[in-house]
Amino acid sequence: METVQELIPLAKEMMSQKPKGKLVKLYVLGSVLALFSVVLGLMETVCSPFTAASRLRDEEAMEAELRGAQERQAQRRQALLEKGKQPEEALLGCRAHSHRQHAS
Repeated sequence: METVQELIPLAKEMMSQKPKGKLVKLYVLGSVLALFSVVLGLMETVCSPFTAASRLRDEEAMEAELRGAQERQAQRRQALLEKGKQPEEALLGCRAHSHRQHAS
């Protein structure tokens, strides 16, 4: 089997033979898995615009939530500065207050 001319008759001979029982099961399993992967690929292609739009909405919602949290934090810092406390002092005071609540 050193040349292609020798492979062609061998391939023809193999194609003319009927597969045995175990090989049929293997062929069927391989065919089913191949069809399954084709169907999944088609489903992914069809659904990709919808999942991309959903992902974009989720990212926008997370960004809006983050911006809201940052704004609330800035407002708290501004309120603390107006009261004359440093943010670190207020944070320590809040932690001490929370520890007292848990202890009681």
